[in-house]
Amino acid sequence: MSSNRPSYIASHVAGIPRSGIRDFFELVQNTTGVISLGVGEPDFATPWHIREAAIYALERGRTQYTSNLGLLKLREAIARNVAQNFGVHYDPKNQILVAVGVSEALDLALRAVLNPGDEVIYHEPCYVSYSPSVVLAHGVPVPVACRAENGFAVTAQAIEAVITPRSKVLMLNFPTNPTGGTMTRAQLQEIATVAQRHNLLVLTDEIYSELTFEGEHVSIASLPGMAERTIFLHGFSKAYAMTGFRIGYACGPAELIEAMMKIHQYSMLCASIIAQEAALEALEHGAAATAAMRDQYRLRRNFIVKALNDMGLKCHLPRGSFYAFPSIESVGLPAKEFALGLLQEEKVACVPGGAFGASGEKFLRCCFATAFDQIQIAMDRMARHVARVKRG
Repeated sequence: MSSNRPSYIASHVAGIPRSGIRDFFELVQNTTGVISLGVGEPDFATPWHIREAAIYALERGRTQYTSNLGLLKLREAIARNVAQNFGVHYDPKNQILVAVGVSEALDLALRAVLNPGDEVIYHEPCYVSYSPSVVLAHGVPVPVACRAENGFAVTAQAIEAVITPRSKVLMLNFPTNPTGGTMTRAQLQEIATVAQRHNLLVLTDEIYSELTFEGEHVSIASLPGMAERTIFLHGFSKAYAMTGFRIGYACGPAELIEAMMKIHQYSMLCASIIAQEAALEALEHGAAATAAMRDQYRLRRNFIVKALNDMGLKCHLPRGSFYAFPSIESVGLPAKEFALGLLQEEKVACVPGGAFGASGEKFLRCCFATAFDQIQIAMDRMARHVARVKRG
């Protein structure tokens, strides 16, 4: 085949790197006996009553399309839940859209509001899809680094320092993947003031909100003057262990939800009705199961953070999510080299922090959504590897 053949791939797609998480775990899949602290997925099965709701929906022949916005009864349940737990009120008829996971909801929001060249500010280290999602929507990603000494919170001052005339969107994710960082009400109020002063639209991804271990979780959408300039994103994957159901949702001003719905209508049409029926059951009867899982995550968090610090990998105590994000600066190796050695020599898989942005380069993401006994074994193996590397 001629080397002069033109590329048919769009330039903005060709320039996007593959996910650092998925690339790393292709290596994991080819290694037997690995304990994985890598992929951010609950190790719990979806609670039985939620699975049963999906089975019952199938048995009743609930296999049709739904409204593009999603089942009205599910949107009504979402509206009640968001009002009760986040203090924000939305009209289920025109201010809520059910999507195929929060990932689709985020993509819809960005495509609905960005013109080519518009800038999107976000904090980093962050979930791997944020920057590529902005690029795919023809926007310009603008990262703001967060620091371990601040608990990986983002400051209003750091956000304001990167604002330009092209700034349009501020994207937040608290509790944060991969750091477990959270924000106080006072910190969010300072950011809200900046967003209002510079007329920024805020996208807030709160998928880990139910997995907040200390203090209150506050949504920036609940602060005065913010609901009208915020798209609130949430879903069911983490709190209810429903990753494979692929159900998320967006809440916001009616005109923004309408714009998102038009894109959803022509691309995805609607989320699975069976998964929507399961999501309804989760909202109505899933709180106890979520609380039980959160208690288990808290125990695992306390153990893994202590173990990491004891072996000399400085690690802050994450106040939310199910990730520890230790610094590996003390071992004197790049994160990717350390992670590869850990995998090859001790069969423990963690994700190099650089997968989550340049500011994560000296860190490692360790997911503690793994059975407690496996975490114990993994920490023993990692301590052995750290000691070996330090000896040279």
